[in-house]
Amino acid sequence: MAGSLALAGPQLIDLHPPAADLRRLVVAGMERQPRQLPAWLLYDDRGSQLFDAICQQPEYGLTRTETALLQQRAAELAQALGPGVLVEFGAGSARKVSPLLEALQPDAYAALDISTGHLRQACRALQQRHPTTPVLGISCDYSQLQQLPAHPWLEPRRLGFYPGSSIGNFSPEEAVTLLQQFRRLLEPNSRLLIGIDQPKAVERLEAAYNDQAGYSAAFALNLLHRLNRDLEGDFRPEAFGYKAWWQAEHSRIAMALISRESQTVTLAGRRWAFAAGEPLISEYSVKYTPDAFAQLAHRAGWRPLQRWSDAAEDLSLHLLEPAAGTSLADLEPDSAQPHNDR
Repeated sequence: MAGSLALAGPQLIDLHPPAADLRRLVVAGMERQPRQLPAWLLYDDRGSQLFDAICQQPEYGLTRTETALLQQRAAELAQALGPGVLVEFGAGSARKVSPLLEALQPDAYAALDISTGHLRQACRALQQRHPTTPVLGISCDYSQLQQLPAHPWLEPRRLGFYPGSSIGNFSPEEAVTLLQQFRRLLEPNSRLLIGIDQPKAVERLEAAYNDQAGYSAAFALNLLHRLNRDLEGDFRPEAFGYKAWWQAEHSRIAMALISRESQTVTLAGRRWAFAAGEPLISEYSVKYTPDAFAQLAHRAGWRPLQRWSDAAEDLSLHLLEPAAGTSLADLEPDSAQPHNDR
């Protein structure tokens, strides 16, 4: 049955946030101190291409390490997950999931991502590599999604996949809310496989987000081009620099566009003054020790089952299941603003 469905090619459901929501979130972010915009704004088609380039840079080892771990442990991971539909949150180019699909042979694969064009290309490429697996793309802000769309491929048991240490792009409180949201989207008897980037030498961390080729800077500056295009902005990208630095007190990397001068910009129909040296936070990336992440998962109603790591303990994959004695009714709805994808 699955094979015959897949032969028709991937399907795409567009639940992309409307323009009014985009404007509201941007205004709220600009009113914060320091200013901070939802990081999923970085991932238009151009931004997604730049992020793919970042992942290939020698300083950025997270993608290579996690991909190798998935390849090495695919059979174990598949056995631990069990049967069902594999739902990947923040799928991006969907390049990491292939070893898991080959070992798991799921009933279907659903990729959730914010960039519609990039998602369409990723699903087409993945369908060619896995012609017997039904592939469904869902363009959405997954952190705000109240339920998965009605679709026959999503009816069996749902298995969550959230690689790339993307949970680190949320503050710890937001991360708890997001993990609770995953409980609702996946239903009570599911499991979730999630990638966690762990603390390491500050020099390595800062180099990973300040690559010498300049892709990280171009990725952040592309945000200003998107704001100019989508929200009638008049940012001058050359008037901003880029910086990423380690904040030990929060166990996170901060990434920001830094105003080179005193200036006023127009955005979303309003005027905004920037002082020289003032940051506009594009994203954070929190790094968790295994114990710290286990505590975070417990707070969200998940129970850690198994953990896999590379030899250097740079990164780990954690398998979670709903904690005994907790139900969807126990999880209070909240709002997690996404700071997506690395």
